[in-house]
Amino acid sequence: MTRHVPVPAPPAAAPRRYELHSPLGTRADEYYWLRDDSRADPAVRAHLEAENAYTAAMLESLRPLEDEIYAEIVGRIKQDDASVPYRKRGFWYYTRYDSGLEYPLYCRRPGSPEGPEQVMLDGNAMAAGSEFFQVGGIAIARDDRMLAFTEDRVGRRQYTLRFRDLATGEFLEDAVPNVEAGVVWLADACAVLYVEKHPETLLGYRVRCHRLGTAVAEDALVYELDDPSLFTSVDHTKDEKYLLIVAGGHDATEVRYAEATAPVPRFTLMLPKEDGHEYYPEHLDGRWIMRSNWQAPNFRLVEVPVGREADRDAWRDLVPHRDDASLEDFDVFERFLAINERSGGLLRMRIRPWRGGPDVFIDSDEPAFTMGLGANLEMAAGEVRYTYTSPTTPPSTYDYDVESGARTLLKREPVLGDFDPGRYATEYRWAPARDGARVPVTLVYRRDFPPSPGSPLLQYGYGAYGLSMDPEFSLARLSLLDRGFVFAIAHVRGGQEMGRAWYDAGKLLAKKNTFNDFIDVTRHLVAAGCVDPARVFATGGSAGGLLMGAIANVAPELYRGIVTQVPFVDVLTTMLDEGLPLTTNEYVEWGDPRIPEYHDYMLSYSPYDNVRAQEYPAMLVTTGFWDSQVQYFEPAKWVARLRRLKTDDHPVLLRINMEAGHGGKSGRFRRYREIAEEFAFLLGLAGLAGQAGRVGP
Repeated sequence: MTRHVPVPAPPAAAPRRYELHSPLGTRADEYYWLRDDSRADPAVRAHLEAENAYTAAMLESLRPLEDEIYAEIVGRIKQDDASVPYRKRGFWYYTRYDSGLEYPLYCRRPGSPEGPEQVMLDGNAMAAGSEFFQVGGIAIARDDRMLAFTEDRVGRRQYTLRFRDLATGEFLEDAVPNVEAGVVWLADACAVLYVEKHPETLLGYRVRCHRLGTAVAEDALVYELDDPSLFTSVDHTKDEKYLLIVAGGHDATEVRYAEATAPVPRFTLMLPKEDGHEYYPEHLDGRWIMRSNWQAPNFRLVEVPVGREADRDAWRDLVPHRDDASLEDFDVFERFLAINERSGGLLRMRIRPWRGGPDVFIDSDEPAFTMGLGANLEMAAGEVRYTYTSPTTPPSTYDYDVESGARTLLKREPVLGDFDPGRYATEYRWAPARDGARVPVTLVYRRDFPPSPGSPLLQYGYGAYGLSMDPEFSLARLSLLDRGFVFAIAHVRGGQEMGRAWYDAGKLLAKKNTFNDFIDVTRHLVAAGCVDPARVFATGGSAGGLLMGAIANVAPELYRGIVTQVPFVDVLTTMLDEGLPLTTNEYVEWGDPRIPEYHDYMLSYSPYDNVRAQEYPAMLVTTGFWDSQVQYFEPAKWVARLRRLKTDDHPVLLRINMEAGHGGKSGRFRRYREIAEEFAFLLGLAGLAGQAGRVGP
C-alpha cells in the first residue's frame, strides 16, 4: 500500500517586472531574475534547491521503483570491461574499467595486445575530490613518451591542458586553462598546439603553441579567428604529415594546413570560407582526399594535388554526388578507401580499392541499424575496423579484411543477466506528414509485448543541426521494454537521415516542420493501432528539448507526460544575446533575430514565449547548473511560467544537477541513476509502477 506523506506546494518563483528590449520589440520576462551568470546569488540558489526538494518529494513514492530500475541497468553492465585495442606506432591502446569504479583507465601495451600494461591515466584517481570529472582528449607525442590530455572538473567544457611523462610517470607542472578538448603535438615532442576558448562565448577562437616547461603567458599565438559564426579545432592528417587548423560552423568550413615536420609550422589556407561549403580533407601521397558539398548537397569525395585546392578544375571525383545517398564519413588507407554513407535513412559501409575493381558494400538484414568507422590509425592496414549496432544488437566492433572479404567480430558489448536479443523486435516504418513528406520511424519492443492499442509509447526526437538520430542499442531502455513500453525514434526533419534536404527542411524558416513531423508521427502510431492514445509519452534533450516545449504548447492533448533534458526553450532571448555561448555561430541554424523575418518566426514557436493558459502534460525537466550550452535558467524560467499559467493539476517537476553541465553527471554509473528516475516517472504515469503507482506522495 502506498504511504502518503505531506509534500510542499510547488516552488513559486515570484514574478518580477522586467522588460527585454531589442530593435524589433519589447517583451516581458517576469522570471529573468532567475538568470545568475555568477552562479552565486543566494536567492536563485535557494529557489533551485527548493525545486530539487519538491521534485524529490513528488517522486518519493517511486523511489523503490527507481532503485529497482537502477539495479537492473547496472546489473547488465560488465563492470571489469575493456575496449578493443587499436595499434599505433607499435603500441596497442585501449580503455578499461575496474569493477565498481566510475571512470576508465587509459592504457597501452607495447608490441602486442598481450604485452605488459602501462596505465597512462587513471580516471578514478584523478577524479578523487571532484563532483564532476571528464577527460576531454588525449594525444601521444611522436616519441611515444609524452602524453597531453585535457580535463574538465566542472561540466562547462572549459578544459585544462595537462601533461604526463609516461617514462617516469611524472605529471608536469604545466597547466593551460580554458581550452578546447583537442590538442596536437609538434614533431619535436616538446610543444603542442591547442585552442583557447573565448572567455564569454566559450567558442574556440585562438590557436596557441605551448612549449613544455614555459609559462602559459609566453604561449605564441598561431592563429586567431575573427568570425563569430565559426569555432576552431586543431588536428593532424592520418599520415601525420600535415597539421590542420579547422574553423568550422554549421554550414561552412575553412581549413589551414602546415607541414608537421617543420620546426615552426607555417599554415597555408586551403580554401577560404564560402557560405554553404563544408569540406573535410585527408592526405595521401601528395594529394588531398576531400569530402565536400560544393555543388553536391549530399557530399562527394574528390582528390586534388596539394597546393591546387583552389583550382576547382583540378578536382577529380572519387565518389560522385548522389541524390539518393549522403556521404557522411570516410577513411583513407594506402590500398583502399572506406566510406560511410547513408541511404534510406540508414548508415552502411562501402569499401573501394585504389587498384580498381568493384566496390564492396557491407550491409545488414536487420530492419534498422547503424554502422560507423572505428579506430583506423594506420595507413598500411589491410583491414577496416567498423562498428555496428541496432536497437536489438549491442554495440559491436568488426574488422573487415579487404583482401579476403572476411569479417571478424572482435567484440560485442556484453549485456549481463538474462538478455536475449531474440526477445526484442525492431520495425522501420514511414509516417505521413501533413505536407506529404514521409517521416522514418524506428520502433523497438519486446516480442511478447507487440505494438497494440493498449501499448504505452515513449517517442523520442531531436531534429536539429543535421544530426541524425540513428537506431542504436540501449541497455537502459530494456527496463522500459521489459515493462511493456514501445519505444519510437521519430527521425524528423532538421536531422539529416534523408540527406541534406531533410536538414534544410527543418531549420531557419522551416523549423516548424520538426515539430509537425513529431506530432504527425504520434498521430500515425495512434491511428495505426500501435499504441494506447492515453499513454503516449515524449522525450528529447537540448535542441530536442525545444521540440518537447513546442509540442507541449501546440499539441498537449496528445501526450500524457514529457521528459526533457537540458531543454533549449528560450530561443529568442538566447539568440538575441551575443554574449552567451554558442549564440552567434548558430544564426545559420535558427536565424538572426535582428532580421524581422527571423525574429518574428522564432517568437512564434519559442516554447517560453508561447506558454499559455491551457492544460499541459505532466513533465519532468532536468538541467545542469554549470551547463554552458543551454543555461540552467532557460528551463528554470520555463517551469516557473508553466506552473503559473497552466490550467491543470499535472505535475511539472524540475531537477537541477548542481554539479554538472550539459552532459549530466560524469561517471559510468551515476548517469544511470538519472535515467532510472526518469523511467520511474514515466512508469508511474503509465500505471505500471506497482505499489508506487502514481507520481506524488
